[in-house]
Amino acid sequence: MSFLILGLVLFLGVHSVRIFAGDWREAQIARLGEVRWKGVYSLLSAIGLGLIIWGYGMARADSPTLWGSPIWTRHLAATLTLPAFILLVAAYLPGSRIKAVVGHPMVAGVKLWALAHLLANGALVDATLFGAFLIWAVLDFVSARRRDRVAGRTYPARGASRDAAVVVIGLIAWALFAFYGHAWLIGVAPFGS
Repeated sequence: MSFLILGLVLFLGVHSVRIFAGDWREAQIARLGEVRWKGVYSLLSAIGLGLIIWGYGMARADSPTLWGSPIWTRHLAATLTLPAFILLVAAYLPGSRIKAVVGHPMVAGVKLWALAHLLANGALVDATLFGAFLIWAVLDFVSARRRDRVAGRTYPARGASRDAAVVVIGLIAWALFAFYGHAWLIGVAPFGS
């Protein structure tokens, strides 16, 4: 499980710089330039993500169970991830009312994704992975909304067509992943028995 923890520290650490060291981040961007900063940030994030995937795969086989989750929690988790996919799409398709209201829909989607998976998975490795992402997402969401308030930042909505596009694309992406992708990538069919 050490590779998983190392990956979480690296990936979530890089993604937490703005939460805990905003002034340092700005100084590094000024020193390195935005392109080089993004390059270092992306490289460290990719290494962290790779370690998370590798470490989780290795630790899953023999991780102790902390709590038993009834089979119906898998269906609940799969259902709860539907709004997480819609929130993810809202983060990248600007102009929806979801983005206008939530402000940071990707982070909100990560919170929902992590919570849903904690409900359905009771192994230590699952609690470590999804618990870490849930804690990070809560802290990041609070921090991002605070920065928005201080800066007076708002996210304008451009009409119902954007809202419809976000929901439809999110629903299609969720269905493809829930019924096909999750079993192929993770080895678990969310709506299987």
